[in-house]
Amino acid sequence: MAARRVVSNPLALAVLACLREKPMHPYEMATTMRSRGKEHSIKLNYGSLYTVVDNLAKHQLIEAGEAHREGRRPERTVYYLTAAGRTELEGWMSELLAVPVKEYPRFEAALSLLPVLAPEHVAALLRDRESALSKEITSWHAQLQADHGLPRLFLLELEYHLAMREAELSWVRGLLTEFGNGTFPGLDGWRRWQATGEPPPEFVELAAHQDAGRQEGAGPD
Repeated sequence: MAARRVVSNPLALAVLACLREKPMHPYEMATTMRSRGKEHSIKLNYGSLYTVVDNLAKHQLIEAGEAHREGRRPERTVYYLTAAGRTELEGWMSELLAVPVKEYPRFEAALSLLPVLAPEHVAALLRDRESALSKEITSWHAQLQADHGLPRLFLLELEYHLAMREAELSWVRGLLTEFGNGTFPGLDGWRRWQATGEPPPEFVELAAHQDAGRQEGAGPD
């Protein structure tokens, strides 16, 4: 079971990881993350970063050191990782790597509501997605090739992203094939539903069966 984190923003995890290397001020944290391409995996903007740093300091996971000035730049406060912060970092990382959790991708949400669109419209939209995925995969392969000199340890998130996108592309293509050759189950009923506004009896029966099952599972109040 996932632990409740006092600061749960993934950007906080990246801050703790940066300070695990050495003390840094927030601007250096941001430039370090960007130089390593972490913005592709973790949403990064300066406003959020300073809020996260303040929250981590409030919970004593990091602590402020002396402020330093470089040339004419304004003073910047350097932060250090505390013992509690190191424990939090290691525990959080262990949980993320070992414990699968339910996430809510937007594409999955759209798939759950697919009957609101006509099958032909869905197929056209999925072909657009297929094209976009193909271009993205080509771009990421080029990036991986450009970073080929880096140790694989620092490219694993890119490998994972590519594997997920390639699996999605394969699945989308399979679905399009089923739409195209008419082997997708219930396709005719779905078309009639869109044309008449009346769901097929088998769909109504299935929905009623699912609703009854949920009510039985809920039990008495």
